[in-house]
Amino acid sequence: MRRATAHPADTSSLTFLWHAPHDSIHDRLLLSPRVVTEPSVVVFWLRSGDSLNRDSALSVSRDLDFYTEQVAQTLARNGIALVPTNADTVYVEQSDHTRRAIVLSGLDYPYGYLLIDPGTPERILTGVYNDDDLRDELNAYFDLTDEPDSTHVTPRVIT
Repeated sequence: MRRATAHPADTSSLTFLWHAPHDSIHDRLLLSPRVVTEPSVVVFWLRSGDSLNRDSALSVSRDLDFYTEQVAQTLARNGIALVPTNADTVYVEQSDHTRRAIVLSGLDYPYGYLLIDPGTPERILTGVYNDDDLRDELNAYFDLTDEPDSTHVTPRVIT
């Protein structure tokens, strides 16, 4: 089982990140490829997802946000970062300080989750997973515990 690390609080919803105004600071940060150095769940929404009609995009982003929030406390208790991105490439820093690229473009859906534990193969979950299915995937990949502990920690969202 993973050693828990407390992450600082961030009460922001993730939805605003998917549809930040173009040319905003958030837009530029989210489009920059991420470098992951610790166990993380990267929630991705690629710009190709912007081809969805407005109602579909809003519905999908609300669902992605809702189900992510349902597992956020479990991630925080287990020391796993929650990282949003609009970039189609994520880099994982290896133990020898080299970086391995993970390309998210060309998948079944332009949104979903990338599960990363540096030093092990990643797992890409495309589309929206309900909280039970997402929790099952997270438990299987990270060997998580849902046991409450004495600290209440809200996960950080890295931007």
